[in-house]
Amino acid sequence: MVRLTDAEIAALISEPKDGADKLRGKLQLTGKGAHKEAQIAVTGADGHEFRVIVRQSALNVLDFSVILGFCPGETTGLFRLRRYNGKHGEHTNSIERQRFYAFHIHKATERYQDRGQREDAFAEPSDRYSDVRSATECLIQDCGFASSAPLQLSLFTEETMP
Repeated sequence: MVRLTDAEIAALISEPKDGADKLRGKLQLTGKGAHKEAQIAVTGADGHEFRVIVRQSALNVLDFSVILGFCPGETTGLFRLRRYNGKHGEHTNSIERQRFYAFHIHKATERYQDRGQREDAFAEPSDRYSDVRSATECLIQDCGFASSAPLQLSLFTEETMP
């Protein structure tokens, strides 16, 4: 099990990464049971390996996650640094005893790990996005991705990321 400090988490999130153009391009979501999913492997400027996972319910367009995960070398697991979630149910921050039903951004924290919870159990409501495309754009803006072009919604088709 990998445990990261808040400083290590912040450094990984801000590490420059290529791949924004791939995320903004025709990302092919493939069926996996009740949801569709796509994954892109990304290498950061410092050599760290990351994975971006985009998932969306096949039944509810507001039920999605856009995840930036860190792939630590000592395990095959994925450490979720950020998770941009849709409006798919109520979220509760157990330490703060805060509940909300909204689009929300999960953030890996040292204090939730210290309590034996998932690294990204803490979340904050967000009005910065309203669908999987705009959530992907938030991830690109927030997580150190370099790109040559802004999001062009016309690049997405029905067969690709909605």
